[in-house]
Amino acid sequence: MYPAQELTRLAGRKAALHRVITRRRVQCAEAAANVARPLVWLDRMMGYWRQLSPLARLAVVPLGLVVQRTLFSRRKILGSFLRWSPLAFAALRKGFQAVRSRR
Repeated sequence: MYPAQELTRLAGRKAALHRVITRRRVQCAEAAANVARPLVWLDRMMGYWRQLSPLARLAVVPLGLVVQRTLFSRRKILGSFLRWSPLAFAALRKGFQAVRSRR
């Protein structure tokens, strides 16, 4: 059997290891919450988008083009975003459907 001193030392190491594991779990949970924050915002925006009527959805694209020409005439980033956003939203929609189907 083990001597009492070695058992006490092992118990102390075990307690220290439990503290490290608990601290790392908390850190991982905080990091996951920070990573998920934009996804929560995006999910909320997708919910608002689904609530719009189909005619309002059609009006968003020309309205976005007018805003782009008036406010951001020199910035190419918004034009690229408006050009690729339908593809990105379709991909996100498929991703959300895949996640929901797994649940």
